[in-house]
Amino acid sequence: MAAKLFNLFGRSPIRPLQEHMAVAHKCITELQPFFTAVIAKNWGEAERIQQEISGLESKADEIKRDLRLHLPKGLFMAVSRLDTLELLSRQDQLANLAEDISGLIVGRKMELPKVIQPDYLEFLQRCVDASYQARKAIKELDKLFEVGFSGKEVEIVEEMIKILYKIEHDTDEIQIKIRQELFKIENELSPIHVIFLYKIIEWTGNLANLAQHVGDSLQMLLTK
Repeated sequence: MAAKLFNLFGRSPIRPLQEHMAVAHKCITELQPFFTAVIAKNWGEAERIQQEISGLESKADEIKRDLRLHLPKGLFMAVSRLDTLELLSRQDQLANLAEDISGLIVGRKMELPKVIQPDYLEFLQRCVDASYQARKAIKELDKLFEVGFSGKEVEIVEEMIKILYKIEHDTDEIQIKIRQELFKIENELSPIHVIFLYKIIEWTGNLANLAQHVGDSLQMLLTK
């Protein structure tokens, strides 16, 4: 019924939201081959992937702008305009951060110390897992709208969000370990390099945090 109302009184935001999240998630997944290239010191490949991430971020911006322009302003909204825009903003931050991480690494030709490389790649994988789980939940939006945010479908999405929280907790634990490893070798590196390494570690962890925020926004929709 909700989807039919959207078709009658305005353009549904469901598909653009899902498409936007898919592009944002793609930005995150591209960080894996990006860091593989960085660790191999293949800067040509790293720069190519960084440009690809930048292009995907631009695509996400286009979807965001188009959705904002065409989002219905009337009363016939299954969820409020504000809630829809909040969800869109949190998704968009994922794409922005992926671009920021890859841009900083390439711009400074930053190398990851060998001692943190294995744990960092595990860390990044769990952040990708968090983004994937957020995307998986967003893909259920059309079904949620169809059932009016009630019934079994709500339970399914709530379980997805619980898993997302577990993944985000895992990233917190790995992040602590990486910081401890980096602390042990700080004196062997230039102070500026150490500062930016901590920044990259923080930003990477924020990918999982932002994915969780997407889940939070979706959960807010479930409670209204």
